[in-house]
Amino acid sequence: MRERRLFLIAIDLLLVNLAVLIAFAVWALRGEKDFDALVAVQYFWFALLSALWLAFEALTGLYDLRVAGDLRATARALAQTFLLVLVAYLAIFFVFPTELPRLIVVYHGGAAVALIALWRAVFLNAAPRLPFRRRALIVGAGRAGATIARAVRTQFNSHYEIVGFIDDDAAKRGQVVEGFTVLGGRAELVELARRQRVAEIILAITHNVADETFRALMDAQEIGIEIMPMPVLYEQIAGRVPVEHIGESWYVALPLAHAATRGFFPVAKRGMDVIAGCVGLILFALMLPLVALAIRLDSRGAIFYAQDRVGRGGRIFRVRKLRTMIANAESGQAVWASEADPRITRVGKFLRRTHLDEFPQFWNILRGEMSLVGPRPERPEFVAQLEKQIAFYRLRHAVKPGISGWATVNAGYVDSVDAARVRVEYDLFYIKHQSLWLDAWIVLRTVGQVIAFKGR
Repeated sequence: MRERRLFLIAIDLLLVNLAVLIAFAVWALRGEKDFDALVAVQYFWFALLSALWLAFEALTGLYDLRVAGDLRATARALAQTFLLVLVAYLAIFFVFPTELPRLIVVYHGGAAVALIALWRAVFLNAAPRLPFRRRALIVGAGRAGATIARAVRTQFNSHYEIVGFIDDDAAKRGQVVEGFTVLGGRAELVELARRQRVAEIILAITHNVADETFRALMDAQEIGIEIMPMPVLYEQIAGRVPVEHIGESWYVALPLAHAATRGFFPVAKRGMDVIAGCVGLILFALMLPLVALAIRLDSRGAIFYAQDRVGRGGRIFRVRKLRTMIANAESGQAVWASEADPRITRVGKFLRRTHLDEFPQFWNILRGEMSLVGPRPERPEFVAQLEKQIAFYRLRHAVKPGISGWATVNAGYVDSVDAARVRVEYDLFYIKHQSLWLDAWIVLRTVGQVIAFKGR
């Protein structure tokens, strides 16, 4: 998959520089400058705009293969990239005056968006026929095997070609699972892999691997075939840890050395939190009079409400939110909220969709109890229940909870144990893969949800 990312970067870089030439040509056609003179004098813009586009494309996820494989996600990321480049260019223009007119970034951005959008559409259509598509064989046709086959078929088909299953259950021979046939057992593994020109074997066995199967896998590895555990590949495809299919490989779920425990990341993250907390509270103070009036006019009850939540290390802390439900909505008993919850007021729906109800929690960020990005803090009553029902649930308390998070922008309301399990899978993925880039991407997607009134 590294080859595909490098391929995408190389073509994007070529098209961004072609867009610079197009922008210069448009400027020259308007009679303001000679094209050759522009290229000779303003050559540094090739490097600057290339750097801006590549950096912001990485930030918005255009080199995430899950995004690259989805036309709508690609279009959204391209629009976000253009807006970020536009803001950065205007900042450069006003801080460091240049001969280039402000409209040059519009010419360049329009050309770059059109060229890259056309190229990515061609890529999506042609991806199944590109040489980078990996032929893979799945070992294990049970629930884990079916899950990874379905994920590849629906989300990663442009990057993987599944040739079939291997399973020792004779009753499954010849059966079709998620559109792929069970071709044989472990005795035929190496021969089938050779014959089908397989580059990768996906190991989807959740229990201990039998000695004979292990030896067959080692034989396959010796002839150059990569062995990929199902949970690892599923993380790459779905952006979450499949806690139901980890089985004996429990260590796959553990964020043993996540970024928050070492290096520069925790210092930088805390610095970003302090800045975000100050800015958020200032904005909240400016909006509060109008929002408070709307809440009070819409329904009886207090402007704020407070609840206990579970934070890092299982510590209990108090959060305050703007009231979005009718007064006494729970009658003393903790109840999950749902997307169409009749208890939510009209103003409350707006506050939830714009995340304005979360703004009081910027105070918790300044106090160090929360972060801007992290798993959403849950109520102690629900935590006590979910810890018993969901494997690895307690691991989400390894980091500070956040106002927004990877689960927030990817999953819906938690109104059942199954929904909570999905959220935990996203939370564990975030904890394992924390970075400033991932935090920035989550913030960008949260802003996008707010603008589109898709907050939860």
